[in-house]
Amino acid sequence: MSKVKYLGVIIIVIIFAIITVPNLINRIKNGQIVENNRASISTPLSYIKINNEPRKVPDFLFYNQDSLMITNEDFKNKIYVAEFFFTRCPSICPIMNKNMKRIENEFGKRDDFGIASFTIDPENDKPHVLKSYAESYEVFSNNWHFLTGKKSDIYSLANKGFNIFASVNPDVAGGFEHQGYFALIDKKGYIRSRVDKFGNPIVYYLGIDEQDLETQGTDMIIEDISKLLKE
Repeated sequence: MSKVKYLGVIIIVIIFAIITVPNLINRIKNGQIVENNRASISTPLSYIKINNEPRKVPDFLFYNQDSLMITNEDFKNKIYVAEFFFTRCPSICPIMNKNMKRIENEFGKRDDFGIASFTIDPENDKPHVLKSYAESYEVFSNNWHFLTGKKSDIYSLANKGFNIFASVNPDVAGGFEHQGYFALIDKKGYIRSRVDKFGNPIVYYLGIDEQDLETQGTDMIIEDISKLLKE
């Protein structure tokens, strides 16, 4: 390479450094550089909207595993996760509650966090049955409530309140079918979620594991609970 060409390359490198290095330094100072797989953490959580209005969990009243009356007011000023399950479920519920146990291990000692597990089989899942079920998962949090009550109220809360499908179906294993989702609710009772790469809310977090996913729904909701707890 001739001296002229070599000098030209040096000048180009110097000009590039003058342009890019100050911008890079500013981005580092402002915390704008993050790993790609963690970028969602810096994005504010979305509100789930129906008719352009943020979706709030409707009022409810059920009984927990200790036969105590629990309402949505018991979750006021708490971040909480909700699910629909039943104790005799032979398929997805054990996986969901194994993952819910992970969430409890992470946040269960906090007074500003809770879990609401609504049974869709209230005829079988009386409080004493739910108590035994909770003990089988070694639940330690006073804010993890396994809830039962009037069947029509539970199904209305699932299908209309949360838009999480639940139904009686004698043709499937266990006699009931439901979606294996976790819902994330903020301290004011609004349903929240992260958004996908297109900016659309994911709405709910998958409570079961999928082999092809590098980041599972439980991993995402744990990150997003942490985010809401800081709001």
